[in-house]
Amino acid sequence: MATTISAQTAPERSSWLNRCWRVVATGFCFSLFGLGGLLLSGVWFNLMRLVVRDPVRRSRLTQNSIRHSFRFFLATTRFFGVLDYHFDNVERFSEDRGCLVIANHPSLLDYVLLASQMPRCDCIVKEALLENVFVSGVIKAAGYLANAQSDILLEQCRQRLASGGTILIFPEGTRTTPGKALTLQRGAANIALRGQCEIRVVHIHCHPPMLTKQGKWYKIPAIKPQFHITVQDKIDARAFIHANDVSPALAARRLTQHLTDALQSEPINNEI
Repeated sequence: MATTISAQTAPERSSWLNRCWRVVATGFCFSLFGLGGLLLSGVWFNLMRLVVRDPVRRSRLTQNSIRHSFRFFLATTRFFGVLDYHFDNVERFSEDRGCLVIANHPSLLDYVLLASQMPRCDCIVKEALLENVFVSGVIKAAGYLANAQSDILLEQCRQRLASGGTILIFPEGTRTTPGKALTLQRGAANIALRGQCEIRVVHIHCHPPMLTKQGKWYKIPAIKPQFHITVQDKIDARAFIHANDVSPALAARRLTQHLTDALQSEPINNEI
């Protein structure tokens, strides 16, 4: 069910002392996140490789470990007053086997928020993250897909969707610039069309903006950020394949525009 927030009115501007506290708490939470990634990679996942021989079961346990770790991290940020968050219709994720999940990308925490609630999350990550000591072990253990050569990635995504996986992708390719219109790349549309799958649309709203592409972690907003995540309806990519026998390139272009419109249409009552 949805995670609730007690305050229903717009939060007041916090005091100087509160902002100082949130800077310290934010630094602590991100240090905890990095330490957790090292412990998962260096200890827990290595133990699982020794004990759990079945790769399918090991992958499932890995994903469960990541989900619960992210829930603990988010609960810690809420406990220390760094931020707050609220999910609507999160139970819909249980219906998304063999589905592509797309979302807008206003904050560095978007993946953590979504993966903490998705029963399975086959994420597409930047290839450079495979060299990051804090997260590379997690990425490899979870079987995430590296964004390398497009033809190879498309086929890997098709196979993952066909096996019942749920792929999360942020089709902008990078974090949203506040105040600017969304510009989607065609990667998500090409994956959906190749896999002939459904697409789950998720809208993420953060007020005030936090951990944006331009913002530093220590630049704390004047009020505590509130995240509101709304899991919306699905879009069937197959409707764009069979519509008037259009070419794959035109189908991808039309689907990308449709996804752009869906992500730019904010859900009703998205203010916390």
